[in-house]
Amino acid sequence: MNEALLAITLVWGFIFLYAIMASMDFGAGFWAMIYIKKEHTNATKIANSYLSPTWEVTNTFVVGLVIAIYSLFPGAVFSIGVALIVPASLILLLLCIRSAFLVFSHSLDKYAKMLTYISGITGLIIPGLLISVLPITHLGFLENVGGNEELNLVKLFTSANEYAFLGFGILSTLFLSSLLLSDYSKQADELKSYKIYRRDAMITGPLVLIMAFLVMFTLKKEASWIYEGMMENSTLLLVSLIFFIISGVALYLPYFSKQEVKGMPRLAVISIIIQYMIGSYVYGVAHLPYIIYPNVRIMEAFTDPTSFRAVFATYIVGFAILVPGFYYFWSIFMKDQRRKFKKRNISN
Repeated sequence: MNEALLAITLVWGFIFLYAIMASMDFGAGFWAMIYIKKEHTNATKIANSYLSPTWEVTNTFVVGLVIAIYSLFPGAVFSIGVALIVPASLILLLLCIRSAFLVFSHSLDKYAKMLTYISGITGLIIPGLLISVLPITHLGFLENVGGNEELNLVKLFTSANEYAFLGFGILSTLFLSSLLLSDYSKQADELKSYKIYRRDAMITGPLVLIMAFLVMFTLKKEASWIYEGMMENSTLLLVSLIFFIISGVALYLPYFSKQEVKGMPRLAVISIIIQYMIGSYVYGVAHLPYIIYPNVRIMEAFTDPTSFRAVFATYIVGFAILVPGFYYFWSIFMKDQRRKFKKRNISN
């Protein structure tokens, strides 16, 4: 594989991992806010117990992504900075506010309720801002004005594709998080919460599919170059749709156990992650050879081969250490939280 392609694959891998983990994290904050007054269920407690530790892990991928772009594609840093100055500044501000309340809520009980509302509101705004980055990279709104690159905000905010991506990002956040929380609730024997989150997934899932078709429709109108590139991999898009359908069907399947409830949320979560992986791959391939269309190409922005090999080797070692650690941390946390909820159910 060409070294520049290998480097952009690494960057795209960071983006995909962060998108999945952050969607579940931000969505959990939103659902915790929605069900804060539903005292007859533990839906908010389920969401908050997942929310507490994951924000540190997800933010690690943001740091890794920034370092990867700066070290692997130094020629694109200025253009990317110009393109992302507005959404990235707002995202960092909201992340700081959200993180501060996550920290304070563990020390002072009076911040707990405020945290729920802060994480809920930012749980919708941040994913919307994050997904808005993609239209900036493929719509060609980065213009040369008087020898300087500037982002045409008027064109951006009047673009139908921008709002299609915005809706898709927000609904995907709610769908992914409700799927995960339904699986989490079921494992913790919180059947009331499970039924709530299963219902939320059944509602948001079809809406995500509608927004996905709307994204493709607006891409055809406003960015035909990337639409045509995605259609070249129409078979993979069909496979992606099949996995999406499997995820939806899994929520209706009978599950034979002591619990008389329908749905196999674990299968739904796995299927939807595979679906998003395939979809993101098709979009990423169609986006080549541009990082930002039409100004920045990957080969022009790529670092020298010697630096790439050193950085890539460092990332491989880092992944070999961090990924097993993250998985172990996450599995221990999930088991511990489930044990706590099960003990609470038995005592009640």
